[in-house]
Amino acid sequence: MARVFITGSADGLGKMAARLMVNDGHQVVLHARNDARAKEALAAVSGAETAVAGDLSSIEECRQIAAQVNALGAFDAVIHNAGVGYREPHRISTVDGLPHVFAVNTLAPYILTALIRKPKRLVYLSSGMHRSGDPSLKDLTWSARPWRGSSAYADTKLHDVILAFAVARKWPDVLSNALEPGWVATKMGGPGAPDDLDAGAVTQVWLATSNDPEAMVSGQYFYHQKRRAAEAAGVTNMR
Repeated sequence: MARVFITGSADGLGKMAARLMVNDGHQVVLHARNDARAKEALAAVSGAETAVAGDLSSIEECRQIAAQVNALGAFDAVIHNAGVGYREPHRISTVDGLPHVFAVNTLAPYILTALIRKPKRLVYLSSGMHRSGDPSLKDLTWSARPWRGSSAYADTKLHDVILAFAVARKWPDVLSNALEPGWVATKMGGPGAPDDLDAGAVTQVWLATSNDPEAMVSGQYFYHQKRRAAEAAGVTNMR
């Protein structure tokens, strides 16, 4: 039995993964952006241990989330599932003056990785769109470039792959991997998305909890439980 913390587990893939893990007998701690949503998450995932609340777009609230998680004790895995999409029509600034999509998709998993006590496994949700992300890491906050929501999103999903691979190198005692759930019918993906929704959640659970030798690797990128190349320039050289 594993103990797993999963961000963004009030709905979508995060909630699906949480339910699968609870059904498999694992202990699961949920996360939502505020107390009301945390209560909804607990009601939706019967058998979950508890839920923590905090807005991932805020640096201070990310610190508070990490403190809440650490107060609960050690975890076998942390799944960085939470994310926002590519349809933001303009640069939405957070309380810290950062682009919303960068704060939630890039900075929040970085902060939580740094502050939460090291688990045995880390799983980062990326996207096939990472392949069109900018590997130069210039103008991360989109202060100089004209805003393009899809490009900003692609950049953040590339950052998640870079983070997963960097952690794999820095922490050899932790299994750190990224995955691509595919274009699936979540709120972000839209109702017409053609990919297998269940497979995205299953892959999260598999990487976080399975003793399958194929899952017990580090510094890899997965799609539907199969290794896939992370093809953006400069990323493959980090493994």
